Amino acid sequence: MSHGIQLRAVPYDHPDAVKLNDQVQLEYQARYGGEGDVTPLDPAMFAPPNGLYLLAYDASDTPMASGGWRSQDENDEGYADGDAELKRMYVVPEARGLGLARRILAELEADAHAAGRTRMALETGDQQPEAIALYLSSGYTLSAKFGHYRSYDSSRCMTKPLLP
Repeated sequence: MSHGIQLRAVPYDHPDAVKLNDQVQLEYQARYGGEGDVTPLDPAMFAPPNGLYLLAYDASDTPMASGGWRSQDENDEGYADGDAELKRMYVVPEARGLGLARRILAELEADAHAAGRTRMALETGDQQPEAIALYLSSGYTLSAKFGHYRSYDSSRCMTKPLLP
């Protein structure tokens, strides 16, 4: 399983991160129509200790998957103090089924917990059944909606307490 895969922390605006982000946006457009995820994201949001952005590389140094978290506190978009928000979880089609998303998710949860965050929060959508299945099997539960797409019918929000 995922032999020779390395997880590396990179800036959100690292060229490989941008490349995968462009791919995930195309996938969102294909699944939902429209322009992809237009949530405003700034690279500084993922800078430790207030966040982390990870890429998974294969043995030939090709980026295969991404994921990050950023700190959120109580605000008018429905977050709570102590939240870590999961963003840009993506696995390239040819690497799906290797457990990369689960590995990145576990690393992000551990890092957010170590940084003092108490809950992981994420927003996905009804056209991403694989993502929903991953999160449910990883201990997430559906929650009240928050974030940029909280008014959308297709939006699905989930949370998980970050326990020691």
